[in-house]
Amino acid sequence: MPKMKTNSGAKKRFALTGSGKIKRKHAFKSHILTKKTKKQKRNLTQTGLVARVDVNSVKELLCLR
Repeated sequence: MPKMKTNSGAKKRFALTGSGKIKRKHAFKSHILTKKTKKQKRNLTQTGLVARVDVNSVKELLCLR
């Protein structure tokens, strides 16, 4: 049986933490930034964690299951 291939879009977007959680970046930080407040842009800069309901599907894309 051939090897599983990691989804190349997912491997660019997600990273594992030391404790095994999945890090992600926030959306809405790429363009049309003039109408967004400084506070909103600053908060979008920080990384977040993938929601609990989405963890299994992201792990499948990254071939971690």
